Amino acid sequence: MMYPFLTLDDETEITHSDVLPDGTVKVYVEKPDEKDCFHFFTCYLPDYTVKDVFGFCPEEVEQYMQVIRSTAHLILEFSRQGGFEHASGL
Repeated sequence: MMYPFLTLDDETEITHSDVLPDGTVKVYVEKPDEKDCFHFFTCYLPDYTVKDVFGFCPEEVEQYMQVIRSTAHLILEFSRQGGFEHASGL
């Protein structure tokens, strides 16, 4: 299951999975694009492995990776607790 985590001002959405059987957490970054429909990539925590980049240049990936790095502790916590809603008690 994927949980919403963050929507940025440029309409980029960041979602994350539960903790996967191998102990990693999948983080998915997706941004609407008029020409391609969506640009996206996947990052796996805790080692920050980036895979399946489509439509983003390396500089853009790094920009979003800075956001992921700065919030990884929250993503990891939320992934263990069933997303933000369950972790926050809402």
